[in-house]
Amino acid sequence: MTVALLQDLIKQIDDPMLRQRIMMEVNKLAKQKKFGLVFEEHLPECTPLYDVKITVGSKVALKTGQMSDIYLVNAIKDKKAVCEHKTDHAEVEVALDEIVVVAEFGEPIYPYLKPIDAVCNALENDLWHTLIEADNYHALQLLEYLYAGKVDCIYIDPPYNTGARDWKYNNDYVDGSDAYRHSKWLSMMEKRLRIAKKLLNHNDSVLIVTIDEKEYLHLGCLLEEMFPDARMQMISDVINPRGTTRDGSFSRSDEYIFILQFGSNTVFYPTAGEKHYVEWYRLRRTDHESRRGTVKGGTQQFYPIYVDVETEKIVHIGDPLPVDQDRFSAPEIEGAVAVFPVKNDGTEMNWGVTPDTLKELLDHHFVRVRKNSKGKPQPYLLHYISYVQIEAIKEGKASIEGYNEDGTAIVVEDEGHIIRPGSAWNISSHNAGTYGSEILAAVIGEKRFTFPKSIYSVLDDLRYFLSGKPNALIVDFFAGSGTTLHAVNLLNAEDGGHRRCVMVTNNEVSEAEAKSLTKQGYKPGDEEWEKLGIACHVTWPRTVCSIEGHDVNGNPLKGNYLGSDIPMADGFKTNVAYFKLGFLDKAAVRIGRQFREMLPTLWMKAGCFGRCPTLAGQNIPEYMVLPENHMAILNDNSCYAKFAEEVGNTPEIGTVYLVTDSDADYRSMSRGLNGKQTYQLYRDYLDNFRINSRR
Repeated sequence: MTVALLQDLIKQIDDPMLRQRIMMEVNKLAKQKKFGLVFEEHLPECTPLYDVKITVGSKVALKTGQMSDIYLVNAIKDKKAVCEHKTDHAEVEVALDEIVVVAEFGEPIYPYLKPIDAVCNALENDLWHTLIEADNYHALQLLEYLYAGKVDCIYIDPPYNTGARDWKYNNDYVDGSDAYRHSKWLSMMEKRLRIAKKLLNHNDSVLIVTIDEKEYLHLGCLLEEMFPDARMQMISDVINPRGTTRDGSFSRSDEYIFILQFGSNTVFYPTAGEKHYVEWYRLRRTDHESRRGTVKGGTQQFYPIYVDVETEKIVHIGDPLPVDQDRFSAPEIEGAVAVFPVKNDGTEMNWGVTPDTLKELLDHHFVRVRKNSKGKPQPYLLHYISYVQIEAIKEGKASIEGYNEDGTAIVVEDEGHIIRPGSAWNISSHNAGTYGSEILAAVIGEKRFTFPKSIYSVLDDLRYFLSGKPNALIVDFFAGSGTTLHAVNLLNAEDGGHRRCVMVTNNEVSEAEAKSLTKQGYKPGDEEWEKLGIACHVTWPRTVCSIEGHDVNGNPLKGNYLGSDIPMADGFKTNVAYFKLGFLDKAAVRIGRQFREMLPTLWMKAGCFGRCPTLAGQNIPEYMVLPENHMAILNDNSCYAKFAEEVGNTPEIGTVYLVTDSDADYRSMSRGLNGKQTYQLYRDYLDNFRINSRR
């Protein structure tokens, strides 16, 4: 028995003195020296299945409790369940709407994909990405059935385990006071990476994992242990050039990227002479030492900048205000609004330059105005081109290529991208604030997600390994805000690629939202709760808006993507299907009663060509030949001759599903289909999840 499991069991002891004594002895045991990467397995992970009906014999948990605290349903009456606790066998009676069916880690599960929504911005294009809302462990089990050995790139940005209650284990936040938080994190990662390993094409693929200093040492050891055949390298990537201030410590400015290459995988280096558009920096200072009234910046860099509300251009630069003057007393200009360097929390900062320098920058078209999607505390966001880049123009290392619609200069570094980047990346477009948080806010409005990646950081990660693979399959099972798909779409738009992305994310709400919803009487699984989750509230809106080229209010997105002439308002000519992972009854699958539910899974396995098919009416067809989906399905063996003839006359068909319990019949029918990729239903599906559950 592991120490972590002992601690979880000790918490269930009623006698406080006995509980304390046993816990003290266990803590002594835990302090014994261990060598190498040793971590606890912990209680098995459990997944809530909100769409599964509660019946007698179901394993359930309280919606507001830990999913590992399991009860067995002994009886159901009057919308209540009589339950017996799995461990101490105590009997309780609880309302049905307060409990949820759970699946324990290692149990056979039979997943399906429930269609939720779709965005189609290219009817003529058969490229369809997918977003799957799910616990990523069970989603990975499904992906193993679909794409084992076929994935070209896995990019993941897992929770960093900062101690700030940023992730859950068994439906319970893991915070900095948890003595086993590193062990729990490793246990969580190990389970998922074990399946991810089966997805990768080990002849030529790459695994990319981002992390910060909290877990990079543990993660590196885990990756070395799990992927001994990979060539592994760690990159340092500057994501916050100004750094995050930490009292008594160095400011944090970078994070780490583990690159694991398999087989013949290699880096594609950018071509010499590629254009590199310079970065625009936020005009308001962000570091704590640059607050109004501090020595840094003095008294000359807190002043009003007046923006015309119609043209959204700067029309006047006011004089610096004395430290003791309230900013709201500044002079007014009709038709314009005064903008000050104020942070979202109301802290008054300083501008990055003096009024005279700002006037000079304006004269050279080096200041940009953007409407603040939040509208407060300041209605506009201001950015500028820094002195370093201006000097580069003077020295001939950069040039003004033209001007944007708002009159701002388009500045290009003539030397282009670094041809052979080293292991320390200091690339201006990787700034997570400017090209992560601000881009996300411009698309989906108010702050719904913390610390999104710079889209250009992810784009570079993918470009270095997928530039020569226009048809690559990319998987991200910690999708978060959806940056990976956004980057894949941009890469496809740049080079005409046909790369396909599968994203997986849960639908957790933030801790603050969970407390607020609970006070209002809502529980996980309720519509009001679910619509504020990451998948529904962040990932999907970003996906739809970035593809259609507008924000959540329908306003066209402004500006071009860096390094290209692609306007954000043009969106992308591509399509995405949004599914939620559900679970099927094994017996109903075996006799074909859940064929309708199985269709999206079969569509994904066949390659996601065309719009996902649906089944009208209640009757299951004898067979389906679907050229737009590149697949065909035979449900009635007596129709095989006609079916085979149609498939043979439809060259688009690449994948064929044959429903039969007879291995001999399956082999016979397969031979008659002229080399098509065939699968036996439903044995192929059922056997996959029955066998894989034994891991």
